[in-house]
Amino acid sequence: MERRIRAWRALNGAERDVIFRQEHPPGRLGLSDFTDMRDLGVSIAGVVLDHRLYHFRLAFSGWEHAHVILGGESFVALAEGLQNALWALGRASLQHRSDSLSAAFRNLDRDAQEDVTRRYEGLCTHYRMTPTRNNPGRAHENGAIESPHGHLKQAVADALLLRGSREFDTLEAYRGFLDELVGRRNARNRKRLDLERPSLQPLPEWRTTDYEEAGVTVTKTSGFILKKVFYSVPSRLIGHRLRVRLYDDRLECFLGSTALMSLRRGRPQPSGKHGHVVDYRHVIHALRRKPMALLNLVYRDQLFPRRAYRRAFEALLAGDSEKQACRTMVGLLALAHDRACEAELAAILDAELDAGRAPDLEALRRRFAPDPSIVPEITVVLTPLRLYDELGTVRPGGAA
Repeated sequence: MERRIRAWRALNGAERDVIFRQEHPPGRLGLSDFTDMRDLGVSIAGVVLDHRLYHFRLAFSGWEHAHVILGGESFVALAEGLQNALWALGRASLQHRSDSLSAAFRNLDRDAQEDVTRRYEGLCTHYRMTPTRNNPGRAHENGAIESPHGHLKQAVADALLLRGSREFDTLEAYRGFLDELVGRRNARNRKRLDLERPSLQPLPEWRTTDYEEAGVTVTKTSGFILKKVFYSVPSRLIGHRLRVRLYDDRLECFLGSTALMSLRRGRPQPSGKHGHVVDYRHVIHALRRKPMALLNLVYRDQLFPRRAYRRAFEALLAGDSEKQACRTMVGLLALAHDRACEAELAAILDAELDAGRAPDLEALRRRFAPDPSIVPEITVVLTPLRLYDELGTVRPGGAA
């Protein structure tokens, strides 16, 4: 029956859509798209990395660039990835094609969609590229990059197998691994790129904005909330209005025109609850005065800089009173801050806990105390006060 229906459709059925293969002139078209990399199981310091790749490709030569994206498909991710690609290439194509930014528009109202559209067109205008888009749901119109998506992702999977591990110490190490892989792939297209380069146009003198900007006020919690994420900052900023630039992976904070700090960008929890990006150094001075605040602190788990500190607090709670456990834990955090020994202290805590022993705060304080032999002896010689009285006897043009 199926064969007969198929044959009948071939003879009498409706006309079907046709894909027209295109020939791409050199220098004309560059394409951008995102691909999900979660299924590769890459992890950073033991935590699985939920990420995407921004992928740029020249249609003629096949030169490509990949950039790790930690958030979703947004204009900020597109702007940062595209500009990184163009400046790595050193030239710009005449046209740039995206996939309609459909993912970026998904949860935006009409005014916000129009704002993103204007910013995208402004980005392309800055590089003198004509912005083009494929029709929604027509992935084959972006075929010059949709197919290479699969090839790049498979190349990454193969390289991870050859490496023997999907674990990386830092995000920078993973990015370096991808840059090396993409560089080897580009080396194969060097001759075609040399043919295309004269047809590409020069870059402007500077990059344009690849971030969103927002204003926030630091509250008495020594932090601020932005896009459903709480960020801690030094308490001396309480009550001040900060200007924040949001990138895909970080926040740059300014007080007026003065750059203050860079913070890791956080994301809300999948359940919709607020996320937290907390640095214990920002609040440890206040916790010393209020150690019991640690017990039911909203962002307590995010306050601990390493897993060893969380394990230590759990062991302290199991073996002592809540009050003493909080005092000891705050003392450990203060020790890590005062002696700049966060990593070394974490290793000792892990060793003690693995041996079944609870942390001994006093012993650890003695262990990390300064060595008296290396502390310089400073002798301060005070000037006799009578010498100051003699200054009043000095006369202009004469001796005292």
